[in-house]
Amino acid sequence: MHTVVVGTTGATADDVLAVARGGARIELSGEAVAALSKARGIIDALAAKPEPVYGVSTGFGALASRHISPELRAQLQRNIVRSHAAGMGPRVEREVVRALMFLRLKTVCSGHTGVRPEVAQTMADVLNAGITPVVHEYGSLGCSGDLAPLSHCALTLMGEGDAEGPDGVVKPAAELLAAHGIVPVELREKEGLALLNGTDGMLGMLIMALADLDTLYKSADVTAALSLEALLGTDKVLAPELHAIRPHPGQGASAANMLAVLKGSELTGHHQDGAPRVQDAYSVRCAPQVAGAGRDTMAHARLVAERELASSVDNPVVLPDGRVESNGNFHGAPVAYVLDFLAIAAADLGSIAERRTDRLLDKNRSHGLPPFLADDAGVDSGLMIAQYTQAALVSELKRLAVPASADSIPSSAMQEDHVSMGWSAARKLRTAVDNLARIIAVELYAATRAIELREGLTPAPASRAVIDAVRAAGVEGPGPDRFLAPDLAAADAFVRGGYLVAAVEPVTGPLR
Repeated sequence: MHTVVVGTTGATADDVLAVARGGARIELSGEAVAALSKARGIIDALAAKPEPVYGVSTGFGALASRHISPELRAQLQRNIVRSHAAGMGPRVEREVVRALMFLRLKTVCSGHTGVRPEVAQTMADVLNAGITPVVHEYGSLGCSGDLAPLSHCALTLMGEGDAEGPDGVVKPAAELLAAHGIVPVELREKEGLALLNGTDGMLGMLIMALADLDTLYKSADVTAALSLEALLGTDKVLAPELHAIRPHPGQGASAANMLAVLKGSELTGHHQDGAPRVQDAYSVRCAPQVAGAGRDTMAHARLVAERELASSVDNPVVLPDGRVESNGNFHGAPVAYVLDFLAIAAADLGSIAERRTDRLLDKNRSHGLPPFLADDAGVDSGLMIAQYTQAALVSELKRLAVPASADSIPSSAMQEDHVSMGWSAARKLRTAVDNLARIIAVELYAATRAIELREGLTPAPASRAVIDAVRAAGVEGPGPDRFLAPDLAAADAFVRGGYLVAAVEPVTGPLR
């Protein structure tokens, strides 16, 4: 099994995906253990002094003015975890919980939090055992960290609350820890606070969304090319010299992908009744511009994610010179903004894909295709309602594109009076990504059927490869009306599993 070694200098997106989705094991490096011990020594020294230090010998948030006596400090750390584990609503997905736990461990191992090595090791042990704390949908405002979600994880470390075992069964955390020989932690000064105070949930969801969107943007280039081909459109608009004079990187990459898919097609440039078309509709002609802008948005989001992966997000933090200082690094604005940007881009990509599908189904705009791609229009409805479903998904994407980060609700008696809502931005982006995959799947379903209805003209080799692969995956071709939901589900699985991209790349080479 793949092993991820956690050091002091952060982690990579591949590390997060390996742990969250791949079940990779975790080891702490010797450097990390040394850094943990050094920082803990600083916290212990401060705890012995009479002067109050936030998070070490004081209360939290609006209660930070109270100095806590030594005999109550362990109780203080337990209490912050218990009281902050106040999430509600549906359970969060296992991969999200594993990502946020790993990212919190990454920050703990930086040596800037003052957590003892044995607490960090317990975090790794829980992940390695396949134990997943029960975390709920609601409870984070994206400031002072993803508080409630991280608190539910910390509660498991203490042997309290509920968690899911590696077999998928939810049991008391104490029972699961005991079954795997893991001793619950007894938190000391600052440790409860350090386990809660990070942007780890929203960052984990950003990293996974970027991985999924990378596949979906390539898939959307393929389906856009198939739709252009099915509509007898022109591929001249994809010429590299046209995109070189507007040098947005994503636009050039998208146009190159489409051109590669269409290479060798006999359908492009043909027109119904010999009537030449000077220009294709925007949804066809401007596909690289829209998909490319989304790609460039993803590039910015990756830059933010990389910076956050290299960060130590906690408050207060232990600095290399031994100072322990309060800060605002837990504010989720940088991550929240790009999560919202990605949701906007996903909505636009879904919208333009739906417009191409609608064009394929309209006999007045499809250049000779049968109405709704039906076998016997009137007797058969064809893909009429498949487009309704796609339109409903697009409408939902538009609602999900409303930015969460534009909102703020003050909390903690106005001490935390401006929050990022980054967790909410991440949650809605996950839904947007799921819906985008479904939208692309419907375009794939329509475009492959339309190409097969163009008798007498040979599609591009890449298009033929897609049609063969999607039919082998259980998505049926043209014919009389049938129960469509299973076909659409199979097309969805084909897209989100990366099989569409895998079908074309042996012909086109790697897509960009």
